[in-house]
Amino acid sequence: MSIDSRQVASALLEAVPFARTLDLEVVEVAPEAEGGVRAVVRLPDSPATHNHVGGPHAGAMFTLGETASGAVVMAAFGHLLDRAVPLAVRAEIGYRKVAMGPVLATARLGRTPAEVIAELDAGRRPEFGVEIEIGTEDGTPTSAMTVLWTLRPHR
Repeated sequence: MSIDSRQVASALLEAVPFARTLDLEVVEVAPEAEGGVRAVVRLPDSPATHNHVGGPHAGAMFTLGETASGAVVMAAFGHLLDRAVPLAVRAEIGYRKVAMGPVLATARLGRTPAEVIAELDAGRRPEFGVEIEIGTEDGTPTSAMTVLWTLRPHR
């Protein structure tokens, strides 16, 4: 699988204006072994996104993680937008430690794109998870998140 990370970043930030509001940066979108996809998105350190203890606000962290998961979905399934719309079904985040400074979210697709596409081809509405690790730029984990996505076929 070949992925143009600039194209994915551009399409994602065009489709989701709120990600631009937080000044999120798509750092990397790349294929992984066995057809997987990984995306890394960065939330810069800004007083405008801080909480009461000086770290990123929980809502900013959630948006960072959800955006990273969206980058994975766009990279894996963007070529299917004429057939289906990707939608987040639900999400869960656990905040482990206060993050300070810029924060990175690394998202990985939980199933192979081929499995998901096979379900869509069979007339079903596939669901698939994206796992996200959030941490500081030095690699300290601060949060973990899972977003369950679906591809809703066009009717």
